[in-house]
Amino acid sequence: MRYAQGGGGLSPKGQVQRELVRLEAAERFAAGESTAVVAAGLRVGERQVRKWRQAWRQGGADALRSRGPHSVERLSPQQWLVLVRELERGPMAHGWSEDRCWTLGRIRLVIARRFHVGYTVQGVWHLLRRHGWSAQVPVRKALERDDAAVEVWKAEVWPRLKGPRRPVTPGSASPTRPARA
Repeated sequence: MRYAQGGGGLSPKGQVQRELVRLEAAERFAAGESTAVVAAGLRVGERQVRKWRQAWRQGGADALRSRGPHSVERLSPQQWLVLVRELERGPMAHGWSEDRCWTLGRIRLVIARRFHVGYTVQGVWHLLRRHGWSAQVPVRKALERDDAAVEVWKAEVWPRLKGPRRPVTPGSASPTRPARA
C-alpha cells in the first residue's frame, strides 16, 4: 500500500505527497472512475477511497486538501538541528557510558535537559519518525569483539548445541503411533 499509516507522523514533504494522491483521486472521481479502479490506480485501499469520495461529494477537491500537521511540534527547527548535533555526539558525551546506544528514554532526557521541553517516550518516537529517523542497528562492531573466538564458536560449539539433523526417512506426525512400513 502506498498510503500507509505514518507511524510517527509525516514530514511536510510527506504531507504534500499524500495530498497529491488525494487530489489525483478527486480528478478520477470527476472523470467517473469507480472506487475499485481509483484504489488500484493509486495503490491505496478501497475503504480509504470511499472516505475520500464522500468528502469530495460534500466539499469538492478542497475537502481533500491537507489541513496541516495534527499538532505543533514543540522543538523549533533550530532546536531540532541542535538536537541532531547532540545525538551525533553520542550517548557517552551525555553520561551514558555502559553502552553506545541511544534509547528513546535517553533522547527524551537530552531534550528535557537541553531545551526544557517535555516529551513522552512515544512523543520522542513520533518526533524522530517525522524527521526521517528510524531504529538502526549499530554500524560499528563492538570493541570487545574477538573475530577468532566467534569463528571457533561457530565451528565447534554451535554444531554441538544444534544437534544432529533429523533422518530423511518418513515418520509419523502422531506422537503415539509409529509410521507404517
